[in-house]
Amino acid sequence: MSSPDNNILKSLIHFDKSTSTAIYIQIAQQIINAIQRGYLVEGVKLPGTRKFSELFAINRNTAVAVFDELASQGWVDIVANKGTFVLKPEKKTAAIKGKLQGFEKLNAHPEAAGFSFQSSFNLASTEEFLITKYVINDGQPDLRLHPTHQFSRWYSASMKRASLISKWNQTQDQSYTTFSKQLCNYLNATRGFHIKPQNIVSTRSTEMSLYIVSQLLIEKNDIVLVGNLSHYKSNMIFQQAGANIKTIPVDAHGIDVDFIEKNFTKRSIRCVYVCAHRQYPTTVKLTAERRLKLLQLAKVYKFAIIEDDFDYDFQFNGSAMLPMASADSEGFVIYLGRLGQSFFPSFQIGFVVAPENIINEAKNYLQILDKQGDLIQKQILTELIEEGEIHRLIKKNITVYKQRRDFLCECLNVYFKNHATWHVPTGGLAIWLNFKPMISLVQLAQKTKKNNLLLPKTILYQNKDICAIRLGFGHLNNEEIENVIKILKQSFDEL
Repeated sequence: MSSPDNNILKSLIHFDKSTSTAIYIQIAQQIINAIQRGYLVEGVKLPGTRKFSELFAINRNTAVAVFDELASQGWVDIVANKGTFVLKPEKKTAAIKGKLQGFEKLNAHPEAAGFSFQSSFNLASTEEFLITKYVINDGQPDLRLHPTHQFSRWYSASMKRASLISKWNQTQDQSYTTFSKQLCNYLNATRGFHIKPQNIVSTRSTEMSLYIVSQLLIEKNDIVLVGNLSHYKSNMIFQQAGANIKTIPVDAHGIDVDFIEKNFTKRSIRCVYVCAHRQYPTTVKLTAERRLKLLQLAKVYKFAIIEDDFDYDFQFNGSAMLPMASADSEGFVIYLGRLGQSFFPSFQIGFVVAPENIINEAKNYLQILDKQGDLIQKQILTELIEEGEIHRLIKKNITVYKQRRDFLCECLNVYFKNHATWHVPTGGLAIWLNFKPMISLVQLAQKTKKNNLLLPKTILYQNKDICAIRLGFGHLNNEEIENVIKILKQSFDEL
């Protein structure tokens, strides 16, 4: 059979060079789609690779890769000196019967479901996808500092371990894993805990940990107390669980614990969410006096304390204050943390430390959400803890981040000394920057966007008393930091 008309082929195939999916994969998938729908029938001869590459303005090697991919999946037959012919693999897919759609709809999928479902306003995405040279986030690590080559070797070694298959085939844990024991040892040494494996469960992220905890604790209309400036993700999770969120003031000493005693009655509060080590987003530390009073109130008022220690590892000056959970002898604190923030996200985990009965219930939820977890990841982290490598990597990165914090403060002194206030945090990867006089942060973000800098809406905090941004610096090197502050000042002046 002759080749299909080139115009038909061009109408069937479209690809996007800006996406992460390889072009040859995009094209191959669309050709398969066209065969399944009957637009390219069995026996049709496709253009040669040279002609195909010219037709779609792609490299000839890409065209060769397309045909190789199709052949490997059994959708075409490449015959030497004759050409490439469409096949119809038996039982590859059920035939699609119905009214023939136009070529223009071949690559389109229905935009809306044909059935009703429950949408969630609370979980609306906060992601912003704009192409700018620079982006400020809320204080994320620099993935460029991840020791890629070392982790490649460790990952390969873990994959080759004979015990890995038996762990994957294991239907249930017969005892506490080596990873759980090593994680307990690490947390006992670094956070002053006295926990055992039955007091801890690991998850994919802090957000997953908080979601599971919220499902355990919160029923509809339960009162959850958070700072009047709090983490938007945690608020979303609490709202989705049906909580009635109430805010309490935050000052230079952390959340106002006295406010709880003055405005709420016993047994009226379900839980208090607090970032004791560094309040999100302001970075202030909850004082020792307020920590003790909060623990006492929890005992009297019978509420749970969810202590989120999202960036405990990044301590630059002095020693980090131990978590409230380390002083909790009555079982009122549920501690959330992260391990491996200096690593690539694939090697980071979240964990929950709590009384044993809470952990047992959390594991029941985890059985549904993520029964197996990532065994290779846990194997690597186990060895990193045991050999002290994780401690060395954290110390190495802390030196880099401390230098970046100091350089950022120097830049702020040069460009914003008379226009904003801030304090130098003792740790963490963000600075709380207050603008004076007050300006419209939405308009500022619009100006910076035009100047090639994205200020996500999730780092902007503005009301009648506050005009501030949570300025993350960990992901930027010194040159990038200076350029970002220059753009910020230029946009500020324009505004």
